[in-house]
Amino acid sequence: MVGRYQFIYLCVSWVEMVPFPPEPLSLKYLWDITNKVNVMQVEDKQKLRKRIWGVLEDNDHLRTSKSCFGRIPNFKGAYQAAERLRKTKEWQDALTVFSSPDSALVDVRRNALVDGKVLVMATPQLKEGYLLLDPGKIRGQEEIASTIDGAFQLGERIKSFPQVDLVVEGSLGVDLQGNRLGKGKGFADQELAFLKQEGVIGAKTPICTPVHPRQIVSLVPVEAHDEGINMITTPEMVIRMDIISLVDFHV
Repeated sequence: MVGRYQFIYLCVSWVEMVPFPPEPLSLKYLWDITNKVNVMQVEDKQKLRKRIWGVLEDNDHLRTSKSCFGRIPNFKGAYQAAERLRKTKEWQDALTVFSSPDSALVDVRRNALVDGKVLVMATPQLKEGYLLLDPGKIRGQEEIASTIDGAFQLGERIKSFPQVDLVVEGSLGVDLQGNRLGKGKGFADQELAFLKQEGVIGAKTPICTPVHPRQIVSLVPVEAHDEGINMITTPEMVIRMDIISLVDFHV
């Protein structure tokens, strides 16, 4: 600790100085939460899915009464994770944000519109393709527009994809190598592959997933078609694949 600042490095390729919050947030905390779900040797994705769903439900980590089994969890702390993302340079630099339609990301979508960013949203199961929401056309209706029904009402079908500066995907599980686990339908993989195919994201585009700490596991099994992420936000921290930032702010 040097004054209020401390650096924590994981294969750091660049350094970000951030105010260090009070204990108990620490590197040990990160190691502890990655082992809350003991999946070191799990090879079966479905077993891992059931394990994470069970941990979230059994410990009252959801902000809805609906079961999260078969879904991307709408976790408690999603608002705080969205606010933490909102404080990052990646967010502040982004003009256009892409979001999956998961309920856990409703705060991300609202923030994007309130902050004047163009929002591109995938429709559920990609049945209707992608929607574009122009913040200038829905001023004062950001809360409604951030929901699935509101996006269909106030958005428009995309004819020509804009360049995307930040991708935010919902996840069931993630690890610190950048591997993500979805609910098993492959929609996020399709979305990311499509964005790459269209040339609107590249190797340096931030791809973030907000999660509850209990969704961070030791190892996510991967297959050839799986798309990865390079940034995680939780209510407590920002995790990039090369640096962990613990930012002292209140939401």
